[in-house]
Amino acid sequence: MTNQGNNAIDILLAESFKELACVRPIEKITIREITDKAGVIRPTFYNHFQDKYELLEWIVRTELITPMEPLLDNGMLKEALMLSLTSMLRAKEFYTHAVKLEGQNSFAVTIKSAITREAMERLNKSKAEQLLPKKWLTPERVADYFAESLSYAIIEWVKDDMQVPLNELVDIIIYVANHSLGDIIANLYR
Repeated sequence: MTNQGNNAIDILLAESFKELACVRPIEKITIREITDKAGVIRPTFYNHFQDKYELLEWIVRTELITPMEPLLDNGMLKEALMLSLTSMLRAKEFYTHAVKLEGQNSFAVTIKSAITREAMERLNKSKAEQLLPKKWLTPERVADYFAESLSYAIIEWVKDDMQVPLNELVDIIIYVANHSLGDIIANLYR
């Protein structure tokens, strides 16, 4: 990453990119279009981001992940998820288009990577390694598994036009995270 922060240029480039993504597929948006819309010259973009995919990562981290951190620090998972998903709902048009981005720089890969990083930062690795029953089940794999399932739920929610109410979606995510597949199946047959 280059010279990123939460400064006015980063925000300006992000807003420009988000507006363009609402009318054009992300893979077709050029850096020139982003900078023209933002009213800056191309070299300014490259002083802040390597490419539009790094800008997408910055948007995900800045809008969805970073605001959750104080809540997660205080054990408020439900509130953290509500905050993040509310941000997505506010920028519904952008995220509806973003989930269509496929390939190695897809939105799915971007959000999963961001969630995995956040989960890894929160795991106590030495304690996790003591508690995990098998050597193959590493803290990294646990974080990746959690990120895969959470990003799947978020992407499916967006693809379904965000129709499920936020409270219901968050309750579902937390329920699935707290129960094994065996528990869920057993509850279906009661």
